[in-house]
Amino acid sequence: MVEWTDFERATIQDIFSKLDYESAGHNALARCLVVYPWTQRYFAKFGNLYNAAAIMGNPMVAAHGAVVLHGLDRAVKNMDNIKATYAELSVLHSEKLHVDPDNFRLLADCITIVVAAKLGASFTADVQAAFQKFLAVVGAALRKQYH
Repeated sequence: MVEWTDFERATIQDIFSKLDYESAGHNALARCLVVYPWTQRYFAKFGNLYNAAAIMGNPMVAAHGAVVLHGLDRAVKNMDNIKATYAELSVLHSEKLHVDPDNFRLLADCITIVVAAKLGASFTADVQAAFQKFLAVVGAALRKQYH
């Protein structure tokens, strides 16, 4: 079980209270698909992902990005049991979708960049450390089902 300090808990809650899930999710997923184009293979049904403009303008990318951020909200509400919270998603991503588990880290990096841009100077090193610990725990929970 992960140990969370009071500062980490408060920081994670504060970050998510300031986010527009639709915008942040869209921007993070779009950034991931542009910066790491090999991740696009999991989104073939999304249609036109041929360039950055197409990805940014794709409503399916925007919708799925929002789903991802709302999914992270589940972890915020269950910080003491993130592994169990993501057990079904871990099975889905490993056994049905066959997502490369390293992609969770890539998306987490993109989420961090979007959050840092949103928070500006208040995204201090301590805040970043708490946020990246949170995303690392979520990533580990999603990778749990992989062998």
